[in-house]
Amino acid sequence: MGSGPPLLEVSDLNVRFGARGRFGEIAAVRGLSFSIAPGEILGLIGESGSGKTTVARAIMGLVPSATGSIRFEGREMLGLPERELRKVRRRLHFIFQDPYDSLHPGMRTREIVEEAMKIHGFGDRAYRETAVSAALEEVGLTPSSRFIRRYPHQLSGGQRQRVAIARAMVLDPALVLADEPTSMLDLSLRSGILKILEKHRDTHGTGYLFITHDLALARYLCDRVAVMFGGSLVEMGPTESVVTNPLHPYSQLLLQAVEELAPTQAAQPARGPDLISPDDNAIAKARHATIEPELQEVTPGHYVARPPSGQSEPDEATEKEE
Repeated sequence: MGSGPPLLEVSDLNVRFGARGRFGEIAAVRGLSFSIAPGEILGLIGESGSGKTTVARAIMGLVPSATGSIRFEGREMLGLPERELRKVRRRLHFIFQDPYDSLHPGMRTREIVEEAMKIHGFGDRAYRETAVSAALEEVGLTPSSRFIRRYPHQLSGGQRQRVAIARAMVLDPALVLADEPTSMLDLSLRSGILKILEKHRDTHGTGYLFITHDLALARYLCDRVAVMFGGSLVEMGPTESVVTNPLHPYSQLLLQAVEELAPTQAAQPARGPDLISPDDNAIAKARHATIEPELQEVTPGHYVARPPSGQSEPDEATEKEE
């Protein structure tokens, strides 16, 4: 993990969707604050609907309703005009979840990887061809001459995701936002993709926001993890500290899901808390502990959300009534 000033600083990020009226607004993200150092991989963990992807879209400048502060390489991004945002995005790239939808079906591999370079005016044709070949080789599509003229439908799912990663890497970004980049792949292919990301970080010093619902993947790849629940950050700290000693009820649920699935994981990809009964009392405790959470440092670098002062843990009678 790098040192020096943070690469990315997110402070009190809030995102609301919908207009005020009969149905009111939806708070997708509430008061989120975290940072990423150069060369660090931060895992943003939570179930579907917790707000993880919305955070990434806000960082990319794709959510006009976002408020708070997002500073990338020392520059405030919220409120930047589109022309200025395009310049910033040279250093900031997104890897999407679905390799089947994220690649244009009418473009060859070379065109897909080269596109961002053409948009940002990088080099002449010869330079771009060399850079594209190097990027494909870096993600394991070797020799690149075998793949450079293929269309997406001529590639396997794992190969498509490698092309998507090459597209993100070709401009040598300072920060990559990877949104569930392995969730659409077979378990046998996931480790290869994770090793590519890890090697790229080690070689180029790139920072990563790695979005996932899978605590086991985060434990393998990430330096730190930040756990989201209901649009809020409920726990954050060094990966091993959070995994071996989860303090928030929702983090404990995530760990429980990994442990329960361990015997059958080879047959079925983990889906985190989606496989846990909604009647589990830990869900009620997690909701209670997440109301207007206040992150408190419990051990060096390990923070957990506590109920606001004056609130006590819900008793069993209250949980049954709910």
